[in-house]
Amino acid sequence: MMNQFKTTILLSLLTVLLVVMGGAVGGQGGMLIAFVMAAVMNFGSYWFSDKIVLKMYGAQENTRNENPAFYDMIERLAARAELPMPKVYIIPDQSPNAFATGRNPRHAAVAATEGILRILSPEELEGVMSHELGHVKNRDILISTIAATFAGAISMIGSMLQWGAMLGAGRDDEDGGGIAGMVGSLAMAILAPIMAMLIQMAVSRSREYLADATGAKISGKPRALASALSKLQNASHQIPMHDAKPATAHMFIVNPLTGGGMMSLFSTHPPMEERIARLQEMARQ
Repeated sequence: MMNQFKTTILLSLLTVLLVVMGGAVGGQGGMLIAFVMAAVMNFGSYWFSDKIVLKMYGAQENTRNENPAFYDMIERLAARAELPMPKVYIIPDQSPNAFATGRNPRHAAVAATEGILRILSPEELEGVMSHELGHVKNRDILISTIAATFAGAISMIGSMLQWGAMLGAGRDDEDGGGIAGMVGSLAMAILAPIMAMLIQMAVSRSREYLADATGAKISGKPRALASALSKLQNASHQIPMHDAKPATAHMFIVNPLTGGGMMSLFSTHPPMEERIARLQEMARQ
């Protein structure tokens, strides 16, 4: 419940930031143009996201005949989550990871690497795939796309403001413009897209916490998911996913990209220690 509320607050902040930026660059007209452009790009990606990302990672569809134990596990978990049976894919990569995609539960797919099938126990794998079905159940692909649309529109408006400031296209001196106005516009143009990106990343981290909680309820084994996350973090560092793309990093259960310190602010995933602690608390309760 708290993560749902946090997502609502973060999306509201993106909306406010978009309105402020739109007013700065040219009122509702400038805001609308940027929003429509961002919406077209992001919702096009949303509609075809399953095909794009599965092809990007060379995922191969898995049937009951090819891997009956894994297929039956997904079928059982989907029924427990009251979801339609998703398509099941295997990614030919030894780095242990998994993700879910698809624009809605009726067009969903779950994918797991060969590496994750190799290193996890059946209970741990069940916890991971329940997490991925949690993303499907919570419609996280849609929410991520909405956040990306707002952030993309803010970034476009920021570019407009930068060009306007550099070309001196601000208000005149009588209206409080001039050099001070150009400096203010340039500062807003630089800072607002960074703020939007931070908010977008925070939305992604909030949805990861929610998928952990939802997945733990689906499997009924929060400790198994906590154990899996610990294994995956260590193993993914030892066997990195060399073909991982920043644009799709948020989809995986563990971040296939590395980075710490200040980069954690821009991370699509919350700290692993915190995720594990929350799952262990769920198990105690």
